[in-house]
Amino acid sequence: MQLNQWRDNGQFLNINHQRVFYQTEGKGPVLLLIHGYPTASFDWIKLWPALTKAFRCVTLDMLGFGFSTKAPKKYLIKEQAAVISALMEHLKVSHAHVLSHDYGDTVAQELLAQHLEKSLSFSISSLHLLNGGLFPETHRALPIQKLLLSPIGGLLIRFLNKNAIRKSMHNIFGRNTPPSNRDIDDFWALITENNGHKYMHLLLDYMKQRKQYRERWVGALQNANVPMRLTAGIADPISGAHMVARYRALIPKADVVELADIGHYPQIESAEMVLESVFEFIGN
Repeated sequence: MQLNQWRDNGQFLNINHQRVFYQTEGKGPVLLLIHGYPTASFDWIKLWPALTKAFRCVTLDMLGFGFSTKAPKKYLIKEQAAVISALMEHLKVSHAHVLSHDYGDTVAQELLAQHLEKSLSFSISSLHLLNGGLFPETHRALPIQKLLLSPIGGLLIRFLNKNAIRKSMHNIFGRNTPPSNRDIDDFWALITENNGHKYMHLLLDYMKQRKQYRERWVGALQNANVPMRLTAGIADPISGAHMVARYRALIPKADVVELADIGHYPQIESAEMVLESVFEFIGN
């Protein structure tokens, strides 16, 4: 499916005067898929056909991403979680498995914390994490991310272009599984939709929030009362082998699937291995 078809097949929901793009397809147990930074729900496209045969899949572009509302504002992880909770309530979902990646992992951690507090609109049945900054002490941000998060980020963002995105993506994908030109075109189209490239530095505030709420979000993983798995590309320079080692050290009875030679985007680099891990974890 091409990006324009993905958009045409999706829907929009107004949540607190903001337009949220979402997709839902399939029958069976609900599987919520939460994307990462700086892309959008289209990241799941290689998994979508297989997953929708076994699950009722739900995914969305979070605020500031993809086809959803983008604005010059501070983006809070708790607000993203609230949007997801509202969407699930709108869809009348009471229970869902969760599959998340990168920024989406942090949102999933907040959802899990609310699940443990019994304040979430739906119950989490299981949590499956892909590469992400689960622990601020092991997150190795790219140089460009550090610069955009700095006080001069607002000035630097005007120089961001497709070539910069291409270089960054090639640096974080596995050596043998680089993004295609089509991937880069899609990434850039999603980033620039609704002038979103002008606000990418504002989305990066999540790195500060991870430090601020570390006890809450890491504690949610440590105290999880649902099955939990981490499937991680070990070659990821941002959240690869070093993050996995920390996960094993901090999470009781850690269930980990390591993908050798795969980088930061396992669902794009090796969809087959991710699907195998998902179906093994929650069944088909």
